[in-house]
Amino acid sequence: MSRGFATLAVHGPVPGRAGQEGTLRPPVYDNAAFAFASAADMQAAFEGRLAAHAYSRVSNPTVQAFEERVAALAGARGALAVASGMAAIANVVLALGESGANVVTTRHVFGNTASLFAQTLAPWGLEVRFADFTAPEAVAAAIDGRTCAVFFETITNPQMEVADARAIASAAHARGVPVVADGTATTPYLFDAKTFGIDVEVISSTKYMSGGATSIGGVILDYGSFDWSRSPRLAESARRFGPHALLFALRREVYRNLGACLAPHAAFLQTLGLETLALRVGASCANARSLANWLEGRPEVLRVNYPGLASSAFHALARAQFPRGTGGILTFDLGGKAEAFAFMDALTLIRRATNVHDNKTLIIHPASTIFCDYGPEERLAMGVSDATLRLSTGIEDGPDLIADLERGLAAVAAVRLGGAA
Repeated sequence: MSRGFATLAVHGPVPGRAGQEGTLRPPVYDNAAFAFASAADMQAAFEGRLAAHAYSRVSNPTVQAFEERVAALAGARGALAVASGMAAIANVVLALGESGANVVTTRHVFGNTASLFAQTLAPWGLEVRFADFTAPEAVAAAIDGRTCAVFFETITNPQMEVADARAIASAAHARGVPVVADGTATTPYLFDAKTFGIDVEVISSTKYMSGGATSIGGVILDYGSFDWSRSPRLAESARRFGPHALLFALRREVYRNLGACLAPHAAFLQTLGLETLALRVGASCANARSLANWLEGRPEVLRVNYPGLASSAFHALARAQFPRGTGGILTFDLGGKAEAFAFMDALTLIRRATNVHDNKTLIIHPASTIFCDYGPEERLAMGVSDATLRLSTGIEDGPDLIADLERGLAAVAAVRLGGAA
């Protein structure tokens, strides 16, 4: 019998399975190594012929329980949990790419993702090609015989851009290229990645999945839709492991060699966080929609950018791709950096902090923080303005958040009045 998302999140793919001593949640195996009954078993485990845990840098029972729960929620062939969202992106690109290969992506990605591509991986010979992901034909034109992956975010941060996932996937698959989507902003609760043609999804589980920023982590999901024999880097693995080629190549090479493992205690916290994922994402999306509508009606605010607003160019597409909600992040523009800082400093409830999808509502000025390593022209190309504030909505009561935003707008009015004087 098919079970609903919330039921799977609470009980996992095998309902009724108890942990040691009948525990309702998997115990934390907070250790490094595991013993074997014989030398032959140990050899078989290292050679991949015996499914067994040997060393927590490669696999761990607590981490495995988290991976199985996420894979079940997403409808994925398999999942690999890693130390952070950035580790998820880096591991996938390193597993698929090589010197002379290229990744087709957009300039409208998270600042650290842009830095990973352009500053960390490019010097090792990986070419980064930028295309307009609102135009699938532009993406198709950027793909060639050396393209190892097409990469985009389901909702870009902080530009709030939504690509037509199905059209992007069609363009990539026509050239035999896998599609990798960063689904941090949506999670499997909001976005059914497999249905829209995504082959691999990477998610920062630090965010919604962890239960409110309790720990750092990331997840790689393989939906089993791509023939990995078409990937130059994975052709040999595909001959040996078939549709599991990517996950095997990661666990037995890239993930293992980079030491990108998720800590068992973090896996326990994030498994616990999954149990309330649907409730928290729903509350966060409702707050984002309410605050976006409220801010759009205020004369002090020059622009509100949220795909759930009818005024967004991505409204219809976002509603089609994310029927349960259009995310918990919005941005809005004031008159410049001075007004943005005055607004932030006047807040007493909303926290001035980085991160998104905490249980608490957070605000940040992206240009002076996440994108501070880029010059003005680069930030302009990346769609990041000095006038923009990013709001990540938590699960607090909406009227309390609006009262705090009122304090911020009062401070903006004071700055404008002082400037007029």
